Amino acid sequence: MMTDLHGKTLFITGASRGIGKAIALRAAADGANIVVASKTSEPHPKLPGTIHTAAEEIEAAGGQALAVQTDIRHEDQVEAAIAQAVEHFGGLDILVNNASAIFLAGTLEVPMKRFDLMWSVNARGSFVCSKHALPHLMKADNPHILTLSPPLNMSPRWFAQFGAYTMAKYGMSCWVLGMSEEFCHAGVAVNALWPQTVIRTAALAMLPPGLIDPKSTRKPEIMADAAHAILCRDSRSCTGNFFIDDQVLAAEGVTDFDRYAVDPSAELSLDLFLDG
Repeated sequence: MMTDLHGKTLFITGASRGIGKAIALRAAADGANIVVASKTSEPHPKLPGTIHTAAEEIEAAGGQALAVQTDIRHEDQVEAAIAQAVEHFGGLDILVNNASAIFLAGTLEVPMKRFDLMWSVNARGSFVCSKHALPHLMKADNPHILTLSPPLNMSPRWFAQFGAYTMAKYGMSCWVLGMSEEFCHAGVAVNALWPQTVIRTAALAMLPPGLIDPKSTRKPEIMADAAHAILCRDSRSCTGNFFIDDQVLAAEGVTDFDRYAVDPSAELSLDLFLDG
């Protein structure tokens, strides 16, 4: 087990904001190298942050940053971004499949454009990134793929409410299940991480109005701390897991979770795909 990520190179998709950026900043505090692989290079009218502002924050936090505009729906962009990362930092140690698209609606309400977006970013995107990162990861000392996707909960309720999104997210989880077994002999850890509660990010704005009270959420830092703990573990003995953030931290000895709450007095909202 490592104690920190100093000198490690992380390729993080969707790292310009939210959970991806929080994971980047936590690793940067150790002195890690971060590849910010996201679409947003110019300010977005509705969403905060760009690859460049994230890179500035990463370097201010103590890390080295490389901002690479990348739309993971396009294989050529992913391949080029990973090649640029390896050339710039001399290798690749960790891939974080964080980028995701969400649209919560039933079968009759999902436009095919939204269906295709979720499938191409979530299930296909994490596959493409993993496929092109793996040849480099297999050369690293303690290589990890960490995918932000849920445990495979086969309760029909999740398919009935918003099956298109469920399938797209479960696609990511299926790669964790398969690749952890496929690459365990190469020493590459492949794990999933999912929050116990809803996390307050810009993605909340994409949900139906009134569905989630922002006060009932936690800050992205809980996912960042949990990801850090996982990525410091021995890749050869920690693979094929579907981790939940607060359970990871509890195992690390963390007892104060109020510091992660947006409002410590509010009742927390359980995240999707988890049974109470």
